[in-house]
Amino acid sequence: MKKIMKHLDKPLLIVALLLFALGLIMVFSASNVTAYMSHAVSPYNYFIKQAVFLIGGLFVAFIMICIPLKIYDKYSNLAMFIGLVALALLPVFGVEINDAKSWYDLKIFNLQPSEFMKVITILWMACYYEKKSKKLDKYGASLFPVVISLIAAYFMFEQPDLGTTIIYGVIICSIFWISPVKNMLKLKTGFIAMGILLLGAIILFGTGGTLLRDRQVERLTEYKNPCDKLLSSGNQVCNSYIAINNGGLTGEGLGNSTQKYLYLPEPYTDFIYAIIVEELGLVVGIGLILAYIFILYRILKIGRESYTDKGAMICFGVAVYIFIHIAVNLLGLFGLIPMTGVPLPFMSYGGSFTVCLIIALALVQRISIENGLTKEKELTKK
Repeated sequence: MKKIMKHLDKPLLIVALLLFALGLIMVFSASNVTAYMSHAVSPYNYFIKQAVFLIGGLFVAFIMICIPLKIYDKYSNLAMFIGLVALALLPVFGVEINDAKSWYDLKIFNLQPSEFMKVITILWMACYYEKKSKKLDKYGASLFPVVISLIAAYFMFEQPDLGTTIIYGVIICSIFWISPVKNMLKLKTGFIAMGILLLGAIILFGTGGTLLRDRQVERLTEYKNPCDKLLSSGNQVCNSYIAINNGGLTGEGLGNSTQKYLYLPEPYTDFIYAIIVEELGLVVGIGLILAYIFILYRILKIGRESYTDKGAMICFGVAVYIFIHIAVNLLGLFGLIPMTGVPLPFMSYGGSFTVCLIIALALVQRISIENGLTKEKELTKK
């Protein structure tokens, strides 16, 4: 245990814990009014649930950092299979929330398998490409994980969950691109993929968007100038602008947001950054973004120092996973892209996403530990 604690990445651990603590405080501040006035539950309802998710996630993380990566290697195929089955069965056994059948009702909490699939796929693809490193000069071996992952992406799209599908697709492409697959195969696959995307775009626009659900079409076409549509599709984004404007540099004070009073329907999820800026100010908002940059830097540093391709790919995949969530959430919040209901890492309420984020960080920490242990062995040999 001493060796494990010794080789943990302390800066990453400390900043992550501080962000989770800030997120928990802001979930309470952003959710208490909505909980009481809209859902007729205790003002502490979402705070308590999020605290339970954090404690449960940290307990899982503690176990995970003690397990060697080679053990995950053995069970990555099984995890991927279970994840695919869970996605495939959602239309039959899933429950619909916010017009998407993306959850299983486990009574105690709702489980979102697509969130877990992001982390499972990062681990599975990294393990696969390391195992098959000598066979990656052929299309079959090189593209097998991409094809399997695209099946999972299709299940996500059909829920429908466009935001998660996009993020999942970016993760797949990123890991494929840094994998040991021959560069020529990567280039050919890239050109084919761009051709398919172009054809898909032509079909989509040619059919007037009939392949998308009405809600997806609305989000893709009506995100600009949200305040012109204040009484319809622009309501949430426009009110987030108002919240950010109210906050100024130093904020209205913790708990003093006005936009959480039902102007923003669920201010503790997708729009929590707006509440953070309104209450704590732009200074804290910028500080949060700098903390994100630091987190990503530490993860990539651990990956760069990894002694295995698997470790490097996992770290890169986790960095992409966190970055794309931040980018999609904040760009949507500022009206630069359509708002797709993507949570903000460390801040937004959500059990499945919070636990998955902790699991992803635990994998990175395990790689940091193995980097340190390997370095010690090399020094001992000398």
